[in-house]
Amino acid sequence: MEIGQKVKVFRLRDRVSAPIVKKLGQVGIILGYKVTDGGGIGVVVQFDDNTSTWFFEDEIKPVQ
Repeated sequence: MEIGQKVKVFRLRDRVSAPIVKKLGQVGIILGYKVTDGGGIGVVVQFDDNTSTWFFEDEIKPVQ
């Protein structure tokens, strides 16, 4: 996964708020990375409505 790459949210690993659930199936662009509390790496994704949030790499997939 690279910054600027288009990705689609295809699953959510944890229980999240309703606004985040609405991102399921949406396409966004990777803005950067985030180190999670567990020592993992998350990916910050921005969507067409100018909102952004982070996801684990196994929750998103590249869009051609």
